[in-house]
Amino acid sequence: KSRPDIDLTGRTLLGHSSAKGQQLDDHYFGSIPKRALDYMRDLETECMYLGIPVKTRHNEVAPSQYELAPVFESANLAIDHNALVMDVMNKLASKHNFIVLFHEKPFEKINGSGKHNNWSLNTNKGVNLLSPGKTPMSNLQFLTFFVNTIKAVYRYEELLRGSIASAGNDHRLGANEAPPAIISVFIGSQLSAVLDDLENVTKGKLSPQEKTDLKLNIIGKIPEILLDNTDRNRTSPFAFTGNKFEFRAVGSSANCAIPITVLNTIVAKQLKEFKIEVDALIDEKGLKKDEAIFNMLREYIKDSKAIRFEGDSYGGAWEKEAKKRGLSNNKTTPEALKVKITKRVIDLFEEMEVMNKIELEARYEIELELYTKRVQIESRVLGDIARNHIVPTAIIYQNTLLENTKNIKEIFGDDFKNIAKEQIELIMIISNHITEINSLVNKMIDQRKKANTLSGLKSSEDYCHKVKPFFEQIRYHCDKLETMVDDNLWPLTKYRELLFTK
Repeated sequence: KSRPDIDLTGRTLLGHSSAKGQQLDDHYFGSIPKRALDYMRDLETECMYLGIPVKTRHNEVAPSQYELAPVFESANLAIDHNALVMDVMNKLASKHNFIVLFHEKPFEKINGSGKHNNWSLNTNKGVNLLSPGKTPMSNLQFLTFFVNTIKAVYRYEELLRGSIASAGNDHRLGANEAPPAIISVFIGSQLSAVLDDLENVTKGKLSPQEKTDLKLNIIGKIPEILLDNTDRNRTSPFAFTGNKFEFRAVGSSANCAIPITVLNTIVAKQLKEFKIEVDALIDEKGLKKDEAIFNMLREYIKDSKAIRFEGDSYGGAWEKEAKKRGLSNNKTTPEALKVKITKRVIDLFEEMEVMNKIELEARYEIELELYTKRVQIESRVLGDIARNHIVPTAIIYQNTLLENTKNIKEIFGDDFKNIAKEQIELIMIISNHITEINSLVNKMIDQRKKANTLSGLKSSEDYCHKVKPFFEQIRYHCDKLETMVDDNLWPLTKYRELLFTK
């Protein structure tokens, strides 16, 4: 309750970094503290009562950060359970004197939180279509769905980015702990080699020798490749991890229904087109079924090569490379959401009978307004804390220094300037920070008033590009004051207490 920013926005808008953060990795690799473990055990019990199958519990990288992992379920049920477990977490937390933060980036310079959305396709008989089998035909089935998924992600990467856009996730994406805003697919060097081999398959009809070589030496090797296909590239937003894809860029506060709906729709659309194109090759070119499939997969592999990336997704090098490849890099929510109401996307959802134009436009407006309101609230809270908490506290401490300097002058006369040199310098620095805070808050309020006269996309863009930039500037001066003002006077609980008080 001493942190209005956490209370009202779910994250810290101010706060100087703790001397000890996550640099030692001691939280990640250590045992779970007893108080947190007691809470997690109670949570697992409550989940079992509700039929929610949770399995894993462990520390995460940031101090006081923990992970809960579920068992695979069908999408509709898993999404309901995901929303329900968040509700249970909140209700149970109060009994243990905890607050659960679902914000994607609650602490500056400390790892944020996200959801790893694991996704695969099963038949109604439980066969995982993204798992290879024991025969060349079942491996060909795996390849078909594997390559079609990659092609779907490539065609609609901008829409996938839009499906995870939110004010909170904007802070997390690309922050050297989470995937960037650029959507790419990681499949590992071994599977990349398989796709490269398939890319060179002869176009058209295959000779008996080519068919045998293809089935034995390329497709036949897939099962043993996948036995140890552990993904070690933690920077990828969409990675293949053995028998499923993992969409890692989803925010921790998000409802998984939105990205899963998009993913299911784009893959369904892609499979529908694949069937039409394969049938055309069989009917018009006289190819056999497996030859037609090989031909289409080869073309898809070539077409979607730009989305595959095995390297480090952080930093400027990948941004430049992604731009050359024609991939989008929509870093902010207003940018990312625009794609949702383009004709191409509306046509997609209408064709697949998922949503119509009115539903898509309504959702777009709601998401845009939600973003605007969240940034507006953060701006108002930041202004209030800076003026009502930080500045008055700094003035109180400044007055203490002034009184101290005055007393030194009375005792030492003209020599006081040398004796009280540090106090005088500190008084001047504090004055400068107070002046800057007041000036910046006034400017931020003026920009907010202008943004409030606008609506829709224009309002959200103003909040994003004209109001939000003041946050870091105001924070800088407030955080500097935190390192100067007497700890007993400082009104906000500090990072070192928030992160490490057990």
